[in-house]
Amino acid sequence: QVQLVESGGGLVQSGGSLRLSCASSGRSFSNYAMGWFRRAPEKEREFVAAISRSGGYTSYTDSVKGRFTISRDNFENAVYLQMNSLKPEDTGVYYCAAKLNNRDDYFTSPRDYTYWGQGTQVTVSS
Repeated sequence: QVQLVESGGGLVQSGGSLRLSCASSGRSFSNYAMGWFRRAPEKEREFVAAISRSGGYTSYTDSVKGRFTISRDNFENAVYLQMNSLKPEDTGVYYCAAKLNNRDDYFTSPRDYTYWGQGTQVTVSS
């Protein structure tokens, strides 16, 4: 079935940038809405960003608006999260998620997603 492989996490200083990538092994990547979620230490998993299957519609949690950008390349079967102006509170494990959809919707609840990546650690030092 669909497998999501993430990369790009690491250690960065406050104010720096990271670009996370999520490659999908799915046969019909363009039919999946995609999302990014994160779990900070001792906190619950939270929504970060989502993108519709065409890439035409996106959504962000308020705390990352203007700093993070989600994008996708359906030819490369990949979704990306460009993170700029990183803050220590952005620290956490970031997860890529996919949901099969036959409409051009996006989803912001983890309960909506069927497939998940392994998670990649992002650490922002102060």
